[in-house]
Amino acid sequence: MALLGTIVNALLIIIGVIVGSFLSKIPESMKDTVMKGIGLTVMVLGLSMGIKSNNFLIVIICIVFGAILGELMDLDGKLNTLGTWLEKKIGGNGTSNISQAFVTATLIFVIGAMAVIGALDSGIRGDHQVLYTKGMIDGFTAAILTTTLGIGVIFSSVPVFIYQGLIALFATQINKLVPEALLDSFIMELTAVGGIMIFAIGMNLIGILKIKVANLLPGLLITAIIVPILYFL
Repeated sequence: MALLGTIVNALLIIIGVIVGSFLSKIPESMKDTVMKGIGLTVMVLGLSMGIKSNNFLIVIICIVFGAILGELMDLDGKLNTLGTWLEKKIGGNGTSNISQAFVTATLIFVIGAMAVIGALDSGIRGDHQVLYTKGMIDGFTAAILTTTLGIGVIFSSVPVFIYQGLIALFATQINKLVPEALLDSFIMELTAVGGIMIFAIGMNLIGILKIKVANLLPGLLITAIIVPILYFL
């Protein structure tokens, strides 16, 4: 079953959120310290991912033009509106930042080699070990994030399921049509571009800056366009 690893990964995120929700009733001073600790960890993670690029010009182009598209579409504003609506629907008061939790968790869970390689292994060989391992890491991370960012982390399981599921379902075709060198280059540059966004998330969590990370998201799509063009040129 090609989707088994993806299903397990998404379920472990949901379980992690449920566990984290029981741990969220901690003192505000402790929650603030934990949030800053998570922020520092996320910054280091993003930095380690960002420096993996073989051509940093690609990263700059993707971030710049991604930011332009994101601002034109006002993705951050739309996600905040959606987050407020969801908060009210699930019985909250509409004040918690579900959109921040959603974007933060989604980028951490989706960006990186494990998501792509694990989904390809699931689809081509029926080997789900990479996604099982990733699922356990994501579940633990989801629990920690939920204690500080709230229940909005649970919505990240949806893009994780869709993204990895599509790769797993089309893995055979991807393996046939996409040269290995191109796929490796794409994963590397996608990881680097995503790493910059994750670093920005860490700065937001600590409170150093307030960066509209959602408005940078189109940069990921631009990566998928630029890398193949440069490869075939």
